Amino acid sequence: MAAEHPVPGTGGERYVPYSERAGEESVVYFTRDLSAAGLRAIAARVDGALEGKVAVKLHTGEQHGPNIIPRPWVRELIERDLPGATIVETNSYYAGDRDTTEKHRRTLEVNGWTFCPVDIMDEDGAVAFPVSGGKWFDEMHMGAHLADYDSLFVLTHFKGHTKGGFGGSAKNIGIGCADGKIGKRDIHTTPGSDDMWDISYEEFMERMMESAKAVVGHFGERICFVNVMRNMSVSCDCEGTAAEPVVTPNVGIVASRDILAVDQACVDLVYAMGEEDRHALVERMETRHGLRQLSYMKELGMGCDRYRLVDIDNGGAEIAAADAVADVVPFANE
Repeated sequence: MAAEHPVPGTGGERYVPYSERAGEESVVYFTRDLSAAGLRAIAARVDGALEGKVAVKLHTGEQHGPNIIPRPWVRELIERDLPGATIVETNSYYAGDRDTTEKHRRTLEVNGWTFCPVDIMDEDGAVAFPVSGGKWFDEMHMGAHLADYDSLFVLTHFKGHTKGGFGGSAKNIGIGCADGKIGKRDIHTTPGSDDMWDISYEEFMERMMESAKAVVGHFGERICFVNVMRNMSVSCDCEGTAAEPVVTPNVGIVASRDILAVDQACVDLVYAMGEEDRHALVERMETRHGLRQLSYMKELGMGCDRYRLVDIDNGGAEIAAADAVADVVPFANE
């Protein structure tokens, strides 16, 4: 059964400074350019291994959601750099504007996702992907159509999340590729429970990361990750117009071929802010034990929490130690 309270000592509430991390380093790219041009420039650093039929996984949002990635940016990226790609989504677990395919398609129209095909991947049910090395799952049910794609471009609005603490690339695919009837239920709800949200804290993070691992394992080298650090409310885009006001400054766009490194870099950039700027988002991460996402990805062998940060705005200059993220964030030392 899921614990009703966080388990002391499991670490999801504690930020681990770079100096305390060990292991290999990955490469993470960074730009301050929050625009269609900035998105295209940083995507070009990581999308070279994509081939065949390409899916673009992003959170298309509840109706009129104010903080989702701007549609014109995504349209320009797909039309110019990923021609023929398809946006992919799954239906929601909770009741709302996206819990059935019919309502979901209406919401896509309202939000303007009409410039390319959008595949609601669980429209025809689910498919089980294996989970390697998990302690909660041997397999995870994904939207059945995910198996139809050769490559996956994971385009994520980095922000807070009411259950996960934060939503990065791992949450985007761990929850967002799981089908709405089986996969999402298995992540959120203890079997036989009357409370569909009863799994929380470390157990929830671990289940979500095992689901993400199933997706990463399926695509292998044909996957990349781009996180947009803009309009970072403590609320997820699934809260739509009910999202909490944005109080965290915009940062830029971060990209990598390493899912752990890209999410870790975003968390590091938030922690590099001044106390007033970071307070709300850090509190959301720590009170939900969301940092367990990072440590469990490392335990699962999903990537590196150490990285070289490449600032593409300054000729690709490398910042060897990630403690120096403060040097690339204008507000960090104010």
